Formats: sequence, C-alpha cells, structure tokens
Amino acid sequence: MGFIDDAKEVAETAGRKVKEGFEDAKDRIGDKVDEVKADAEVKKAEADKDRVEARNDLKEKLRD
Repeated sequence: MGFIDDAKEVAETAGRKVKEGFEDAKDRIGDKVDEVKADAEVKKAEADKDRVEARNDLKEKLRD
C-alpha cells in the first residue's frame, strides 16, 4: 500500500504544480493585456493633446 500512497501523493503534487503554472500564466497574460491597454490609452491621450494644440495654434494664427 505504501507504493500506491506515494503514487497518489506524487500525482496530487503534480496536479497542484500544473494548476499553479496555469494560474501564473493566466496572471502574466492578464498583466500584459493591462499593459497594452494602458499604452493604448496613453497614445490616445497624446494624440488628443496634439490635436488640441494644432487646433489652438490654428485659431491663434487666425486671430492675428
């Protein structure tokens, strides 16, 4: 019976390790998705800033 108990313990440990590996991979992917979303928001904000600056420059030239 000792061999069977050892085999069960090894199988349970392996199962836990696989589950932990999957959860770690899932977390890494989620972190990367969040990073990409944040970068996209920054680029959008920079584009909006550039657009507003260009519009304001044009308005200023028209006033002169």
